[in-house]
Amino acid sequence: MRFTVAYLAAFFCAGLAQAAAARPNIVLIMVDDMGYSDIGCYGGEVQTPNIDALAAGGVRFTQFYNTGRCCPTRASLMTGLYPHQAGMGWMTTDLGHDGYRGDLNRNCVTIAEVLRLAGYSTYMAGKWHVTKHTGADGPKHNWPRQRGFDRYFGTIQGAGSFYTPKSLTLENTQLNEYPANFFYSDAINDTTVKYIEEHSEKSAGKPFFCYVAHTAPHWPLHALEEDIDKYRKRYLGGWDALRAERYARMMSMDLVDKRWKLTDRDPAAKAWKDVPADRKANMALRMAIYAAQIDRVDQGIGRITAALKRTGQLENTIIFFLADNGGCAEGGIWGFERKKNAVLGKDSSFASYGLSWANASNTPFREYKHWVHEGGISTPLVVHWPAGISSGGELRSQPGHLIDIMATCVAVSGAKYPAEYESNKIKPLEGVSLVPAFAGKALGERAIFWEHEANRAVREGAWKLVAKGRDSPWELYNLAEDRTELRDLSASKPELAARLAALWQAYAERANVLPIYPRGAGKLKSFSKKLVFELKAGATLEGSASPDVKGKRLQVNASLAAGHTDGVILGHGGTADGYALFVKDGRLALAVRRGGKLQTVTAAGKLPEGAVEVEAVLAKNGKVTLKAGGGVIAEGKVSGSMQRVPIEGLHVGNDGGAAVGAYEAPGKFGGRIDKLTLRLGKVR
Repeated sequence: MRFTVAYLAAFFCAGLAQAAAARPNIVLIMVDDMGYSDIGCYGGEVQTPNIDALAAGGVRFTQFYNTGRCCPTRASLMTGLYPHQAGMGWMTTDLGHDGYRGDLNRNCVTIAEVLRLAGYSTYMAGKWHVTKHTGADGPKHNWPRQRGFDRYFGTIQGAGSFYTPKSLTLENTQLNEYPANFFYSDAINDTTVKYIEEHSEKSAGKPFFCYVAHTAPHWPLHALEEDIDKYRKRYLGGWDALRAERYARMMSMDLVDKRWKLTDRDPAAKAWKDVPADRKANMALRMAIYAAQIDRVDQGIGRITAALKRTGQLENTIIFFLADNGGCAEGGIWGFERKKNAVLGKDSSFASYGLSWANASNTPFREYKHWVHEGGISTPLVVHWPAGISSGGELRSQPGHLIDIMATCVAVSGAKYPAEYESNKIKPLEGVSLVPAFAGKALGERAIFWEHEANRAVREGAWKLVAKGRDSPWELYNLAEDRTELRDLSASKPELAARLAALWQAYAERANVLPIYPRGAGKLKSFSKKLVFELKAGATLEGSASPDVKGKRLQVNASLAAGHTDGVILGHGGTADGYALFVKDGRLALAVRRGGKLQTVTAAGKLPEGAVEVEAVLAKNGKVTLKAGGGVIAEGKVSGSMQRVPIEGLHVGNDGGAAVGAYEAPGKFGGRIDKLTLRLGKVR
């Protein structure tokens, strides 16, 4: 099917007219992988005049939280529950436990399902990413149209190209072609404008809910030249100067209390003065492209706001703007680039901006996406509603969480949150309405909780208990005095720490959090005990069927038929941990990731084009040997065998999740694999 603007316009149909009374329209805009301090109204230098205008006419929450990662955030945002309660405690992989199914369960309802029951039209444009079923011919019971949305255009899966995004879907049909000059951020915003215009023409008697889920500024760094040009020289001063500049600006804007000291530069990052000149130019360009991605989203938000004003709907429309997690450190200090001879910003590139710039994006806080220290979970939240917010430009310091968005939508719409939906018992709503905070009132006493990848936290009032990873001790912070989490008070206040830990444990027991991050420990007995796996092309091993590769020697043998080309022969894992045997530019390679660090051993020469037997061995000490036709074609060394069982499953003939190596997932193998064997430990 060919996607065109004319086709998009044609698919809208008229709804049944019904009196909207004073019920507001709701536009929920979320960006992806953006740090707390990136946009102008939160102290950033990125040009966001349209978001800033919404803030000037509305309110900005200074202590609002997400869950620290894309899939859990989207599940929590859509359902008003903690992510594990909705079945999305991790990503879109079934880990064998109810809190970690990788698919929205049927004991939750989406905002769209609730508001549609109340007579709202419901629209969505953008990234869905709350189902493991992303294929065009697979199950669609958890696609947007099946979870309450009247209209949908966007991508079912997670990150990808902005020029040629995979799983691009119109309604329930995936699209295979892209019009000239297609750019995903523009398509999301322009589709939203079309929804607004069509609704005004055909369904003006009904209120509407529209979820606008951007993939920007998530990697890959893709942006248009006209936007990049605005920022080409802006970041030549580096990340150290940028963090100091943002911190000072945030203090002057009262976003940061003077008692909250700026955290030190991440010890993994170099001082900018010590970065080689050629590297500085590359890194400054990466940040310029990242800024351009945000700038482009803001331009589209201006068109959305203009459409609401033009159709007479702006006055009684609530607009929310927020981010799904903090800045993303994936790719290490320099960021990654998965394509050879790529041009940053173009579709030929698949790059990230890396830890050093993410450290600046999250100014003044610690940590990043994945973790639940403030840098990972703090988000801007701008709320604009002329009919409901009388004093614009003010700050709101009441702690809030994604679970509160559903409660707010229910409160302003007059909808009823159901106890049962389509014969399924629905879990009670977890959040509270933010409407009192719009007027500067308190939201009441409560605790807020987090868990992601064994990173866990609880906040009650000014006190926050937090731990990084499974084996780290609890840390205790008074966020009123030290929101940058620099003075751990757990030793001096053990009773308070113990009480908060007990609160967290009770939450974990009732909210499907246990077992904590079931694939993360590497100690569980849920993995396969087999040592030899005979696999066919297309095979997938996940959950308890996954091979227990932790600390073991790995040997992969594959029979490739004549006529093979590039692609992944075997992929197990993703951007945190994993290994992959693949062919790139005709050369056999083994990629190994340990704690996010990528190391690759690649053969110097190309494989023969005819049928060939290939072998890769990863020894426990990290020695890598590659063979073709029985002869050694490469030897090398990585830092060791696998430290843990990778979270993502094993795939033969592709890498089904995030890419382990320097290729774009899924990296389907171009040829036939007649046989593949994986052996663990000593060969017998």
